Amino acid sequence: MWNSPRLANATANLLCAAALALIAYAGSRFLFQSPAFSLKTIVVDGRLQHVARGDIVAALQGRVTGTIFTVDLEAVRALFEGVPWVRRAQVRRGWPDRLEVRIEEHVALARWGRGSERLVNTHGELFSGRVDAPLPVLSGPSGSEGEVARRYAVFRELLARLALEPRQVVLNSRFAWQLGLSSGLTVQLGRDSDKDRVEERLAKFVSVYPQALGNFESRPDYVDLRYPNGFALRVPESRKSETRKPVRKRV
Repeated sequence: MWNSPRLANATANLLCAAALALIAYAGSRFLFQSPAFSLKTIVVDGRLQHVARGDIVAALQGRVTGTIFTVDLEAVRALFEGVPWVRRAQVRRGWPDRLEVRIEEHVALARWGRGSERLVNTHGELFSGRVDAPLPVLSGPSGSEGEVARRYAVFRELLARLALEPRQVVLNSRFAWQLGLSSGLTVQLGRDSDKDRVEERLAKFVSVYPQALGNFESRPDYVDLRYPNGFALRVPESRKSETRKPVRKRV
């Protein structure tokens, strides 16, 4: 075998390649595990109003190990996204010994359910958090958070023409909608139908609101928009008898 120059050269080349591979492997292990590249700094960026430094430290303490080469970025991202008020985190390596993290906070849109510490963000996502500012209250069946938040935005835009705001939006188990307005008026919208959607009923009511409510000395506290060609109002004086006064106006 050794009398063949071609075979001898091939064997020598193979051994040389194996030796180089072992050297590269050993060198890379030394490099990856070298204390010179151990993580020393985590830089956090983003417009933060609610995320607390103490919560970040508590979430990461003893859980981020390795070097700039070996650290698991997905695991670090998951740790950050478990911190209260963090909606999303982007993590990348920063040479030679740091991680750079960009945080997106939740922006609270409303409370989800009365007496609950759960909040809904502007993307219609539930999250846990505490906020002292007054917020509208939304509620609905499990999994309906996104739709309720979307409809809230539509209702709010329609009611802005009257300088009113929806303080409460309720979607019940039968998928009927009810609003509580900043004026104290309760609006029964009912369910979407093949003929019209609830926002269309509200838009019609908004268009006749000044004329319809101008006929009453006392401001109505309840309106029912589930009628096909009009709506019914209730004024405080008639609350005991639960009398509803239909508005003789096609809408």
